Amino acid sequence: MLKRMFVAPDPGRVRLRFAGRAVLGIGLAVALCGLAGHSLPGAVTGGLAALLALFTVTDATVRGQAVTTALLPVVGLPVLALAAGLHAQPVARDLAFLAVVGAGVYARRWGPRGHSLGVFAFMTFFIAQFLHAVPGQLPELSAAVLLSVATAAAVRFGLWCYERRLPPPAVPAPPAGTGLARITTRQAVQATAGAGFALVVGHLVSGQRWYWAVGATWWIFVNTTSRGETLVRGFRRVLGTVIGIGLGLLVAVPVDGAAVPSAVLAAGCVFGIFYSAAVSYTWMMLCVTLLAELLYGLLGVLTPGLLALRLAETAVGALGAALAVLLLLPVTTHAVTDAWIQRALRCVHACTAEAAARLAGTEGADPAPRVAELEALLGRVRLSVAPLVHPLNPMRHRKRRARRVLALLDECAREIRGLVAVAADPEASHDARLAAACWRVEAAVEALTGGGAVPESAEREHAAGPALAHLHGLERALAELAAPLRTRTPLGLDQG
Repeated sequence: MLKRMFVAPDPGRVRLRFAGRAVLGIGLAVALCGLAGHSLPGAVTGGLAALLALFTVTDATVRGQAVTTALLPVVGLPVLALAAGLHAQPVARDLAFLAVVGAGVYARRWGPRGHSLGVFAFMTFFIAQFLHAVPGQLPELSAAVLLSVATAAAVRFGLWCYERRLPPPAVPAPPAGTGLARITTRQAVQATAGAGFALVVGHLVSGQRWYWAVGATWWIFVNTTSRGETLVRGFRRVLGTVIGIGLGLLVAVPVDGAAVPSAVLAAGCVFGIFYSAAVSYTWMMLCVTLLAELLYGLLGVLTPGLLALRLAETAVGALGAALAVLLLLPVTTHAVTDAWIQRALRCVHACTAEAAARLAGTEGADPAPRVAELEALLGRVRLSVAPLVHPLNPMRHRKRRARRVLALLDECAREIRGLVAVAADPEASHDARLAAACWRVEAAVEALTGGGAVPESAEREHAAGPALAHLHGLERALAELAAPLRTRTPLGLDQG
């Protein structure tokens, strides 16, 4: 976990800039809320709105990000009004919360924008429970949300828009389907059921902090697809919470709500949340837990007993998520892995064909976007295979096969990157042998995705040139993939 956090590569220092901009944007938003005369609950609400505006908006283009950011208050403010208006009606409030959970997860079917708006809606309802908001506070809280989202947008799109100098990220579309065959629909049902369990049991644990359990269930479902992914994420959330509570006893409790130390530590937590999010969910949850403890300290209610209660509610939420994905419309790990591996392999073929066309002198042939898409797809493969390679997975044979599949897919990606680099050289020329090698790559992909026999790879010719050498390496990697993917134990394309 330590290695993943501190040794993980950060090309172009994107994670560092992402985290630095978050501290600046959220700090500025909170400061402006204070200058505007908002109370501590208003500043907390504004800080959360700025955090979500900077963290959850992930559209592929800057223009799309700006549109989604502008829509956040349109979705969030009505939900905030609903939560505050139902404060004195517990049954109606709880049912409304579950409806927001289901709608927020279902909205993911519309891609990154739906995901961002769904998260913002849920967290707006959640913060109203956190602050015990009542209708009389709505004007102040709404003004804080508007001011903070506008501040975050000014920092993101004006002061520090580093995305303008980066190529648009490839965002793989979720697996298709209709009705309950659509994964987002199944997850909406699962999340609502899991949140319902968490809500009921969370009330039994604490009538005041029950919403922690619902929040734990919600965030365990975020960015997961299969049963295995959700269970691993639940484990990591509990682990991060445990470590965060231990750290809180050493740091947040002694600080006891002192303004300056709490503000400095909160800024460090914000940085940690943004910097670690892409590489370690456990580290991110540690930072989230410590940030929540600091906020409770500022509100004057932080005690060791409250930290124990948070751990109990988190465990309830994780149990609710686990029961939902295991018992209700389960989406198996190998089914999701199969879909992502197929898409990654087809992208390998598309990259190869585009690079070969570039080498042949075809105008407009550009494999670079395909390479970006392949990297994004391999990221999804790694996420879906994570439960199989988890240290606690007792099935060692499946773990070894999963690691072998990941290694071979990474080898395919390396050969593709090398081939594309050669194709980008204006001096590179087309070799007649490239067509035969590309045909063999195409045949290997079709065999792996369709169940046929994978053709044997050609022997590498020592003087064949770099392009053909990369193609031969790609052929061998694809040929070696046949064995682990077609073992009878479920993992990839052949489920036995």
